[in-house]
This record gives sequence, structure tokens and C-alpha cells, in this order.
Amino acid sequence: MNSIKRFAGTLLLSLAAVGPALAAPAINTFGEGGGYFSDPKRTDIAIRGYDPVAYFTDGKPVKGSDKFVHEWMGAKWQFASQDHLDKFKAEPAKYAPQYGGYCAYGIAEGHVVKIEPDQWTIVDGKLYLNYDADVSKKWKQDKAGYIKKADASFDSVIKK
Repeated sequence: MNSIKRFAGTLLLSLAAVGPALAAPAINTFGEGGGYFSDPKRTDIAIRGYDPVAYFTDGKPVKGSDKFVHEWMGAKWQFASQDHLDKFKAEPAKYAPQYGGYCAYGIAEGHVVKIEPDQWTIVDGKLYLNYDADVSKKWKQDKAGYIKKADASFDSVIKK
């Protein structure tokens, strides 16, 4: 009986150790490379180093600088200027992309995937990023529907 308890305890500890390793980080820290179903290398930099504030203020993706960095939600966010860094620090939820910066369409479809920073949309004051131009085109055909699906499933998708 003791050996069964030891085995069960070992099994539970093993599963506990494996479970969190399978979950995705809350913030997209995928780097370059990879595909829709193959993950690129992880870094500690959010959304491939792009400045989330720039989408709102400049109306385009702008690469951030390692001179202007803020750690938030377990990732390093980079900004193009001190002004953008200050704006983000004051209201990170206003500027951070939805779904931790993962592809909005991917989350709606149950997948955690990387993004291309130039595939983006602002809907009702919120930033959404997408995997590539083809995915972005499909996502834009029913933004409201995909947002509703992704809002409902993000927590469970991120835990996969």
C-alpha cells in the first residue's frame, strides 16, 4: 500500500511540474520564426519589441528601444520614446494589446500563436494583433464575432 501511495504522490508531483510548463505565458514573448502551429523561440520581450503606444499615437507599428523598457505582467515592454513609456506606465491596460499580444484570430480559434507587428487593428479603443496578412484579412471579416469568441476563450486557451 505504501508503494501505491508513493507512486501516486510521484505521479501527482510529475503532473504538477508538467502542467504549468505547458501553459503559455500571459504575455506574447515569441520572437522571430516559427509558424502557425510551431512556436518560435521565446524571449523576455513583449510583442517582438514593438511599442504598443505607437499604434495609438503614431497610427503604425514602431520598434521600441532597449533604452525605454518597462517590466509589466512578467515581460519587458519596449518603447520608442520616454513619452510612450510614461503613457504605458500610467495606463498599461489602455495600451497593451488584447489577449496578451497573441494573435486575436488564433485565440478565437483556440491557438496561442505569434504575431506580425504590422498586422493590427484598433477596435473600440483596444489593440488587436494578428499572425500575418492572410489571417488578419480573415479576422477583419468578422472582428466582432472573433472578439466575442476570443474574449470567452482566452483564459482556457492560454492554459493549454
